[in-house]
Amino acid sequence: MPVFDPVERTALLTAALRAAETRRADRLYEDPYAAGLAGDEGPDLLAEIRAATFPPDRPRTLPSTPDYNAIRTRFFDDLLQDAARAPETTQIVLAPAGMDSRAYRLSWPDHIRYFEVDRPSVLDFKTERLRGIPPRIDHRTVAVDFNDDDWEDRLCAAGYDSTLPSTWLLEGLLYYIPEAASRRMLERVAAISAPGSRIAADIVNRSALTLPHVQGLLDVFASWGCPWVFGTDEPEELFAQYGFDVRAVQPGEPDADYGRWPDSVPPREVPEVRRVFFVHGRRR
Repeated sequence: MPVFDPVERTALLTAALRAAETRRADRLYEDPYAAGLAGDEGPDLLAEIRAATFPPDRPRTLPSTPDYNAIRTRFFDDLLQDAARAPETTQIVLAPAGMDSRAYRLSWPDHIRYFEVDRPSVLDFKTERLRGIPPRIDHRTVAVDFNDDDWEDRLCAAGYDSTLPSTWLLEGLLYYIPEAASRRMLERVAAISAPGSRIAADIVNRSALTLPHVQGLLDVFASWGCPWVFGTDEPEELFAQYGFDVRAVQPGEPDADYGRWPDSVPPREVPEVRRVFFVHGRRR
């Protein structure tokens, strides 16, 4: 198994969470490839999260990562499938791709090119784990580091056309990288997204980085070397600065619940509340 950096390892956690969701009778989606993509390490990472989230000797006080991940995956499944049905959408970009298997487990229209962008170590591991399994779409991988100066050029060399509308998914990324890097990512995506392009991402608010009652979960990620470092209370304003008009939906609200969010969702104006936002919208 390759050596992943701390943020890359969280992709194994996500795969383990998706495998666990697939085993549930009330699952929100089915990912038959998740268990293989989780590798040997993914279940161990998930065990640490479960131990912190569901302690055997006291009630749960931390947010439920399994329920959150299930809702997030289903929400973005639906969003990407909806985007793909639009005739003007011809290209989808997952950045980063992680251990995502949507290209393999979902059905797609013939007119879509599907780009997975991530570091070489991640894509090589994923290719090996999915060897012999054909994607269900025109699937192209782009092995880059988002700190590279030329990753956009390499994406275009793989067939991406910046003059055509696209759909971008930035899943499980922005809270792991500093604010300056998050802003730079949005700026660079905007620069190669034609008007009408869609964008989707998840991001936390500032309180999610500091509230004492969330500390147990934050400590796990920090111990892995990938603390949460960026959040915003105004995701709509953040994305608007880069030309995207977006909505921000929280797990548990009507558009992002699926009967699975176990906690209340206080109104946005209530302060000192941990929040996660599913941001989605279009390029002006």
